[in-house]
Amino acid sequence: MFKYSKMTPYPLNIKKKDLGMAKMIITQLGGYAGELSAALRYFSQKFSMPDDKGRALLSDISTEEFGHAEMIASMVHMLTKDASLEEMKAAGLESVYAEHGKGIYPSDANGVPFDALTFASTGDVLADISEDMAAEQKARAAYERLINLTDDPDLINPLLFLRQREIVHFHRFKELYDHYKKQCN
Repeated sequence: MFKYSKMTPYPLNIKKKDLGMAKMIITQLGGYAGELSAALRYFSQKFSMPDDKGRALLSDISTEEFGHAEMIASMVHMLTKDASLEEMKAAGLESVYAEHGKGIYPSDANGVPFDALTFASTGDVLADISEDMAAEQKARAAYERLINLTDDPDLINPLLFLRQREIVHFHRFKELYDHYKKQCN
């Protein structure tokens, strides 16, 4: 069902170490509006879609979100890989280092671990798709804020790509919502 491609959806070539941005960007892996939450949300919800159209869309977007999660994890790795322990401490990442070294661990920017309670799969098609649209808007807003926090084009360009994908997903979910809403009336 899944096909793994050994390249990220957008090329990454981050040259500068930036532990402060790594600390912020990790939120798009394990935060409440992050890619892991989106991927698992859509994967879970697809099973209660009433037809192939809904199941296919949620499956496609879920799979893409896993690719975005890989991008975020790769970005955090690139931003931290050559950091010294002193630099980790100076960036406020000593607790991350104590628990995970320089490993990637899904959490938000405050270090709160990923929690599946950040999303729902209600079995109600309109409720679930409404949540999906809101999730895409929250992720878009988070990417815009991350873009505002850096002037590094090696970070800005992939963040812009991810932001744009959130907008596309929102529109795809809106189309599906409208399709099912007509069937309910």
